[in-house]
Amino acid sequence: MSSVPLLIVGGGIGGLATALAAARDGRRVHVIEKSPEFTEIGAGLQLAPNATRMLDRLGVLDDVLRPATFPKNLVMMDAVTGSPITRLDLGHGFRAHYGYPYIVTHRGDLLAAELKACRSNSLITLDSGREAVSFEQHDDAVRVTCADGTSFECEAVVGADGLWSRVRKAVHDDGDPVCAQYVSYRGTVPLRDVPPETDLENMTIWVGPEMHFVQYVIHGGTLLNQVAVFRSHRFTPGYEHLEDWGTPDELETAFAPLCPVVRNAVRYVRRDRRWPMFDRLPISSWTCGRITLLGDAAHPMLQYIAQGACQALEDAVCLGNAFARRQDPREAFLAYQEERIPRTARVQRMARFFGELKHLDGVGRAVRNALLQKRSPDDFEHFDFLYGHTPL
Repeated sequence: MSSVPLLIVGGGIGGLATALAAARDGRRVHVIEKSPEFTEIGAGLQLAPNATRMLDRLGVLDDVLRPATFPKNLVMMDAVTGSPITRLDLGHGFRAHYGYPYIVTHRGDLLAAELKACRSNSLITLDSGREAVSFEQHDDAVRVTCADGTSFECEAVVGADGLWSRVRKAVHDDGDPVCAQYVSYRGTVPLRDVPPETDLENMTIWVGPEMHFVQYVIHGGTLLNQVAVFRSHRFTPGYEHLEDWGTPDELETAFAPLCPVVRNAVRYVRRDRRWPMFDRLPISSWTCGRITLLGDAAHPMLQYIAQGACQALEDAVCLGNAFARRQDPREAFLAYQEERIPRTARVQRMARFFGELKHLDGVGRAVRNALLQKRSPDDFEHFDFLYGHTPL
């Protein structure tokens, strides 16, 4: 059995950010990850100013920016007609307003920057191939046991183990995640192979009835990231039926009525893997004594406003701040969740709302387009809540 002051379960973006935040406060941290290596599944990732601000606080922003791409605008297009709806100018005015840029990057590039910083910090131990399976809490410690028999005696535990978190069940067993009945297919294409009509300067989202399609350039300007999302009308409740709906033939059917640019682009999306979309309803507490939750383990949200990783980074910095103010981890965890739960609950609900807004049809779609076409590209008012946030 190993004795560790702070154990972080999960070595993804949120877990490593938490390790950096705690180590900056002088705490010794042990991170366990069930995969054989510290890796990120997926490709593209959007990081708004609320996330790049956190990366600066963690001391990794320069390394993250190096391979990142800086889109000129966030553009919303009508996927049926091919007509523009609205855009958000991400240029000098945007950066002056928020103090930090909006970037797009590869998930692996972000994790690589965090890994580099963690490996250079003597207070952080990274331990892969360790799957935590049980948690036994006492007044003065938490015993965490792994599938291989390894165990840790911990002063505090942070569960950063994602949507299907085992740690969450030790804190708040609220059942299984909620399926949105939508599925996504995603992947990258070398820039040399993309269709000539592709917009390479902007982050573009094509919205249509019960679907949307996202495109942006990542990885030092070498890859086009594409995400195709649609609602499955074959959806069947129950996790034993996950493979029965949202199939590639449904993808073809969902995108067939759309404009030629989208129909052509979706041909380049890989069909060999799909991601059913889940979230959870907000809960009133993430903490039980010496255990707390972070990122998707605490507040999984739908991807419609690209805030999952951003909120995990905010969590990490906020928790680091709580550690700096309170020596007892139980007090730090309570202060952390008191600050974070109201914000993340609002973001979870906002993500659901924007999913409904993007996927409108009929009169709703016409009204949405008409209203959004009237807004100015440099009107940041409705983004301040998300992008202007700074943890206390």
